[in-house]
Amino acid sequence: MAYDEALAQNLREALDGHPGISEKKMFGGLCFLLRGNMLCGVHKDGGMARVGKANEAQALEIEGVSPLSFTGRPMGGMVDIDADLIADASRRGAVLDLCFDFVGGLPPK
Repeated sequence: MAYDEALAQNLREALDGHPGISEKKMFGGLCFLLRGNMLCGVHKDGGMARVGKANEAQALEIEGVSPLSFTGRPMGGMVDIDADLIADASRRGAVLDLCFDFVGGLPPK
């Protein structure tokens, strides 16, 4: 699965200036890591965000967010984000805040 470079660039720009961010191709897309822990990423038609189980319900209230299930089974703590959300700075920022809240508390890898 290829990823959309324009969506990747939107996330890249949103994450610019945050220390500890790196990129890694995985899951057929491109993931952004915070100190080695997956934070968010892009795939062909949108992206995914690691918000953590405690933030998942709040994330699902944001327009453009749905449960992530690549295999048909929901992945707890992970959500799917559509391309329109990634392009919208306000909604993208709200989701990224939830990601940083969760992933920021994890030990570096």
